[in-house]
Amino acid sequence: MKSMSSQQVETVSTGADKAKLATAGVLVVAAVAGFYVLGAMELWLRVVLLLLVLAVAVAVFFTSESGKELIAFGRDALREVGKVVWPTRKEALQMTGYVFSFVFVMALFLWLTDKTLEWVLYDLVLGWRS
Repeated sequence: MKSMSSQQVETVSTGADKAKLATAGVLVVAAVAGFYVLGAMELWLRVVLLLLVLAVAVAVFFTSESGKELIAFGRDALREVGKVVWPTRKEALQMTGYVFSFVFVMALFLWLTDKTLEWVLYDLVLGWRS
């Protein structure tokens, strides 16, 4: 089984593929522009038209090579998520407790360090708070 990092990615863009991507982009721009240009129409109708044109743009994008690669990437990601060993509730709560404890101890340490340096500099060295 190949690891994902050792796979070679080859992207060959054909003229048809570039045309599909350009068409999808033009459709998105046209959908948004049309939403505002048709401001005299009822809102629900403009929203429906916007969503329809955006759906066509997405469909055109997914027929391109880039869209197919995105779908394949999504499938691979879902497959990898299925392989993850998730912690139990007890383990998750335990690790959360460790993190909160560490943050509290570090905050206390930094506060004490700050106050000590403040006391040394302002009271002892500079004598500003006599």
